[in-house]
Amino acid sequence: MAEPATYYADLNPSPRLLLGAGPSSVHPRVLRVMATPLVGHLDPQFITLMNDVQQLLKFVFEAPEDAFTIPVSGTGTAAMEAALCNFIEEDDPVLICVNGYFGERLVDMAQRYRADVRRVDVPWGEVFSASQINDTLSSFPAKIVAIVHAETSTGALQPLEEISEVVHAHGALLLVDCVTSLGGLSVGMERVGIDIAYSGAQKCLSAPPGASPLAIGPRALEMLDKRQTKVANWYLDMTMLTKYWGPERIYHHTAPISSVYALYEALRMAYEEGLGARFKRHRDNAHLLWDGLGALDMKPLIPLDRRLPSLTTVQLPQGLDEVAVRSRLLNDYNIEIAGGLGAFKGKVWRIGLMGHSSRAENVITLLGALERILS
Repeated sequence: MAEPATYYADLNPSPRLLLGAGPSSVHPRVLRVMATPLVGHLDPQFITLMNDVQQLLKFVFEAPEDAFTIPVSGTGTAAMEAALCNFIEEDDPVLICVNGYFGERLVDMAQRYRADVRRVDVPWGEVFSASQINDTLSSFPAKIVAIVHAETSTGALQPLEEISEVVHAHGALLLVDCVTSLGGLSVGMERVGIDIAYSGAQKCLSAPPGASPLAIGPRALEMLDKRQTKVANWYLDMTMLTKYWGPERIYHHTAPISSVYALYEALRMAYEEGLGARFKRHRDNAHLLWDGLGALDMKPLIPLDRRLPSLTTVQLPQGLDEVAVRSRLLNDYNIEIAGGLGAFKGKVWRIGLMGHSSRAENVITLLGALERILS
């Protein structure tokens, strides 16, 4: 057993600059509100805050007014699971588009809820065409089509407009993973026609993980209302949670009060900045990074026309010890970037410029540190 002193050491982590795949750096305003005194989860003051959070979530999702939004109590993976378990009943046909690590996770989750899962694949880093989805749905009429908007494992941005038209023409719902896009680039839930969308607080919104955005459009709400069986996950059951986060305010579980405070402040900052200005900031800083990487003879893996501004996968030069370089960045310069996942493990770096981390001074600091290490 460890010495007792181990348990009483002050919590004083090094001041890291978080430029990995998440979490991103948290703004001091968001950190401050987490020290706000707690109130009860059914206190009238908290209920007012709940209403404001739901409206602000509609703002960042660009959702229709009749959508239902909620910060799921848990990380982005809990929101992913909530997006699936509430709309899947046993043997429901579900089509999942897989072009990276998180598409694979969607497949695993849907199978656990005993859906009849069909997957359509393209190589990691590529994106899907509407014709691919149309061809698959012609032979497999799915109830739900799930796709990743911003694939965190590859840095690829998936166009959705034409796919949405195809999905709805076949009578299916469109479920979209927006974990690395919400708050950093347009999701356009109403404009695109997304039925179910989920995200995480710790990426482009720059709040700590713990309260994860979920938005459910009117078509999906209608499907939820027509379920024949109970939702197979009690904790994430929206047939009950809509009564806690809706006008009835019926107790379901104790909400993570401080996490909701933090998400509220992060959403308020997004509202103050404005979505257009926020998206432009992410694009401008991404271009600054890409130009700087070029000067170091390094280049992004994903072509520009489908490249995320919030997360860049960097091709590694032959013979580079990528783990050693990342370790030096962390230990010598307090800068975190991420390695590759799955099929890209050991082949790429993942550099995140998300939310409060997406600042020009952070890009210059990273590029300067890389130049010193690589030289």
